This record gives sequence, C-alpha cells and structure tokens, in this order.
Amino acid sequence: MFVDKAKIYIKAGDGGDGCVSFHREKYVAAGGPDGGDGGRGGDIVFVVNTAMTNLIEFRAKRKFVAPKGADGSSRNCSGRNAEPVIIKVPRGTVIKDADSGRILADMSGIEPVVVARGGKGGRGNAHFATSTRQIPKFAKPGFRGDEYNVILELKLLADVGLVGFPNVGKSTLISVISAARPKIANYHFTTLTPVLGVVKVDDDYSYVVADIPGLIEGASEGVGLGHEFLRHVERCRLIVHVVDVSGIEGRDPVSDFEIINKELENFSEELAAAPQIVAANKSDMATKEQLDAFRSYIESKGLLFFEISAATTAGTKELAIAVGEELRSLPPIKEFEAQPLTVDELREKLITNRDFEVTVEDGVYFVEAAWLWDILRAVNVDSYDSLLYFQKVLRDTGVIDKLEEMGINEGDVVSIFDFEFEYVR
Repeated sequence: MFVDKAKIYIKAGDGGDGCVSFHREKYVAAGGPDGGDGGRGGDIVFVVNTAMTNLIEFRAKRKFVAPKGADGSSRNCSGRNAEPVIIKVPRGTVIKDADSGRILADMSGIEPVVVARGGKGGRGNAHFATSTRQIPKFAKPGFRGDEYNVILELKLLADVGLVGFPNVGKSTLISVISAARPKIANYHFTTLTPVLGVVKVDDDYSYVVADIPGLIEGASEGVGLGHEFLRHVERCRLIVHVVDVSGIEGRDPVSDFEIINKELENFSEELAAAPQIVAANKSDMATKEQLDAFRSYIESKGLLFFEISAATTAGTKELAIAVGEELRSLPPIKEFEAQPLTVDELREKLITNRDFEVTVEDGVYFVEAAWLWDILRAVNVDSYDSLLYFQKVLRDTGVIDKLEEMGINEGDVVSIFDFEFEYVR
C-alpha cells in the first residue's frame, strides 16, 4: 500500500524543574542557596531515511512524545538533558501544522530538522539570590516543550512529471526511457502509485522522472485517483504531457490536453505555469492529418512537440535527450520554506486563551501563562518596536492591570518564563 499523507501528534519534552537547596557543610555557616537548574526536555527531530518510499509506518504509530529533562539537584548540579526523539521520513516529506496549515519543515535535504523544541529547564534557587534576597526558598519549574498535530505530506523529488489521462502510455514510456518497471496493462488506472525512474542522458548527466497516476476531469476536486497524487507534481521542474494522439478510444487529443491543464491550474496556478513538453504518443496508429492538426495546435502555444510511440520506442530517445537539455536551463527542484508564526496567528492565540496567574515570591512577580511562551519567543528584546508590541500584549490581556492590582511598584522585578524586567509605570 502506498501512503503519501499522514497525521501525527508530536510533543517535545518539558524542561526539568529547578531545585531548592542550601549548602550544608561542616564548619561552613550559612552556605547559601545551591539549587541547580533542570535539564532541557528532548527535541522532536525529523531525519530523512532514503530507504523509505512512503508514509505507511505512520498508520500504526501516530503519537511521538519526547522525555522530560531531569530535575536539578543540590551543589549547583544541573539535571541531565533529555535525549531527542528521532522520526524518520522519506525524502521529500513536507511537515505542516495541522491547525494553521503553515509549513514547519521540508525534508528535502540530508540535514536533520528540529520541528518541536524541548522546554528549557527551570532555574534553581541559586539564581534568585541577591543582596536583599539572600535565602530564596523557591525555584522555577521547567518550561513546556512544543507540541503540534502535524500533517506529513510526501511530495516526490523528481525533475520531470509525466501527466496525462489514464491509459495514454505513461507507464510504457517511463519503462522505455529508464530502468523503472511499472505495471503495464491495457486498462485504465493500471498505475495506482507514483513510479520513479532515472533517465541517464550520458555518463555525466541524468535526471529523475515520476510517472503520476492518470488524471481525469475533476481530479483537482477529488474525482478519480489522480487527485491523490497531484501533490507529487508540485516539485517537478518540467512537465511532460503525454497525449494519446491516435484517437483509438474515441477521445480528442486537443480536448484531453486542455482538460488536464485545467486540472493542473485548479490545483495550483504555479504548477500550471511550469514548463511543459508535449509527447504525442501512439503516433504510429494516428493518421497524418491527426498528427499535423495536433502539432499545429501545440506549437501555436509555443510548446515543444514530439511524435513518439512508447510501444515501439520510436521517438522516445529524442524526447529523453530534449528533456535533459531543457532541464539544464531550469532552476533546481523546488523546496518549501518553513513559515514562522504570523502576527495574526499570535493574536489568535491571545483571543482563544488568556488565562494567566501571577504570584509573588520574595518581591518578584512571576507571571505564568502557557500562551505567552509563543508570544515571548517572537519578541526581539533588542528592538524597541518589538518591546512595545509585547507591552501592548500584556496591557491588552490584563496582565499589567493584575500586577497593579497586586500592588506592584516601579522598579519591582517581573519574571515571565526566563525573561525578567523591571516594572516601569
């Protein structure tokens, strides 16, 4: 079974808790606080496994949770950082946040990618000692790790995508120009999964072709099988549009050509604008009038036209060479950029959950709010405008009002996660 889409839950480990401890040693009076910090929680790391060809493994396991960091201990000993959880995926997998749809990572390269970061360890009481607070009897818990429901989408890394109606000869063509051996039969939907083949032009140059299962009218809206695999054409640098020019099934090649291009456009305007070469297959069974009419139509659109017969291999070598030459002038395979949280998404977090808690310990005002973690990570403390935005968030969500209600004075310290600042009216 070929699975190219899966939904899983990932949760990075929470940070370990800080320790409350005081130095105890013979002949050492008032040794002071020596509580250590908690360890960092484990990350969720995605890596490419070139041996994997689809996402079927994620049908059985859908939840991945990294361990928590170890708690701090006495004598200023920090807790051990937790080990990351490694998730292996096939090359070309795009990882998206299921809730917002934004791209978290594109696993096209060989480098591991941290998608969910473990929480930092909480600080031990040794950090809170000051000239006026010499016996801090508190420490902080570890910060929470990132968590997401993510969608994994496999988008094949192929230079060329073969598209066209079912039974036009795409599988036969890829078997002729490469070493791929797909299932071939004279009925529709023989190809049920995308097939990759490597075409070797010469000793120094080759490219990858993907045989995409046949599209039909309405594919972009979920009709037939092709809609399941349109995503695999998205990365292709060049499209080879295979059309049955013989008309032996009673179809019009011009109409077929227009219908498939319309489906590509409905799925993605960027995909519809990709460079395209037209291969008129089964030309050995077409009349000269049919070939001339279709050639005239295609060339009027400024596209390269090739008469081929995949069954007899006529014209296939010339097509393969021309595709290779065209690829040399095209940009590399498309990669998707990770998308950070937008301002609107940050605001949405504020609207949906504004719960917070303020506690006072030894004159320090601690603000606890899970939603503030993502907001704070987006703040640049070196930017005046960014700090003004953060101040506005605290004011709009009632945090400043609560601090004033609790009697905060100018110069008192406010602590939010690992960010501390002095309150100024």
